[in-house]
Amino acid sequence: MISPRERVLTSLSHQQPDRLPVDFTATPEIYERLVSELKLSAHPGTQSDYYDCRWEALLRFFEVDCRVLSYDQFVNLPSDKMLNGSNVEWWKTLSRSTPARMWRQVTPDGVYHSVWGHRLRVTEHSLGAYEEIVDPPLQEAQSVEELKNHPWPDPDWWDFNPLPGIIEEWDKEMEYHIRFRIGSVFELAWQLRGMEKFLTDLILNPEIPMYIMDRLTEIYVENTRRVISLIGDRLDMVYIYDDIAGQENLLMSKKMWSDFIRPHHAKILKAVDKNSIKVMYHTDGAASKLIPDLIELGVDVLNPIQADAPGMDPEHLKGEFGDHLSFHGGIDIIKTLPKGTPEDVKKEVLDRKQVLGKNGGYIMSSSHHIQADTPTENILAMYDQSLR
Repeated sequence: MISPRERVLTSLSHQQPDRLPVDFTATPEIYERLVSELKLSAHPGTQSDYYDCRWEALLRFFEVDCRVLSYDQFVNLPSDKMLNGSNVEWWKTLSRSTPARMWRQVTPDGVYHSVWGHRLRVTEHSLGAYEEIVDPPLQEAQSVEELKNHPWPDPDWWDFNPLPGIIEEWDKEMEYHIRFRIGSVFELAWQLRGMEKFLTDLILNPEIPMYIMDRLTEIYVENTRRVISLIGDRLDMVYIYDDIAGQENLLMSKKMWSDFIRPHHAKILKAVDKNSIKVMYHTDGAASKLIPDLIELGVDVLNPIQADAPGMDPEHLKGEFGDHLSFHGGIDIIKTLPKGTPEDVKKEVLDRKQVLGKNGGYIMSSSHHIQADTPTENILAMYDQSLR
């Protein structure tokens, strides 16, 4: 039997592996429910300060082939940079979708602050809760000079030294496919500025959004170099996420993306050793118009494949781009997983396997984080079908 790592690498080299490679991402509510219902036991290791062992047990239950390491597991903010009265919170962040911990500092008013300085408040709903962005810190800036006063992170605010030890611990169990989550440029930039202002600025005042994205890119490039210097011989993939499309079309013209967003992604990818490390790019929605540009840029894997968005039909994607691009995701979290029957889920998994997975080039996963309204039996059906 081949290792999970070999299985994924085989598929990403466009060859048929022994079985369909699988991944898993979900909201915290799903992790906690499944760990409880399946009565999974945690086995803490020497590096388990960096990931939740109970959630890791769920990945092993589903025979998940991939493991994710993320920049926000390793934040080491100097004490003099902490906000007054704040505390560090690693585990309660609702943005978590993998066993990895995620750094935030929480102020007495209950607001979470990321290392980048944007603010998030927890809003509850009938099935759980989510984080919403409040009071973007750069929304009032009128010039680049004002932007310079923002407390931009320094690469020394991260300590990546635990990385080799974490991978070594995983490898004792099984050799998984390892990817590193770098961060986002466009998405984080508009969160710092406010989306409406940011998009308006791209037309009327582009030096402001360009400065924000330049500063983020500088940090990502240096962090990527440091990570590769530590684990480059064991790192299989890096992961950039930037939603550049909505449900019906791109969020901006191709020219605007090419002029303003693409150069930052190009700088990050230049820091990646493409001889041994692949690149996965995440964007929701109808992104098909940009896929040729993403391939040209050096993207190897596209995630998450919202099949019902225009231009994102799996047969079209595989036929048009499958010789040059692999796919990750594809199992619908809006209709099929929360509202379908277990048989509906199995049918969709089988379809994705036969289409996107033909001759390799596919990692099965949900089309975003599995949401709290998804029945347990549908999640079990999803992995039961994929592992056959």
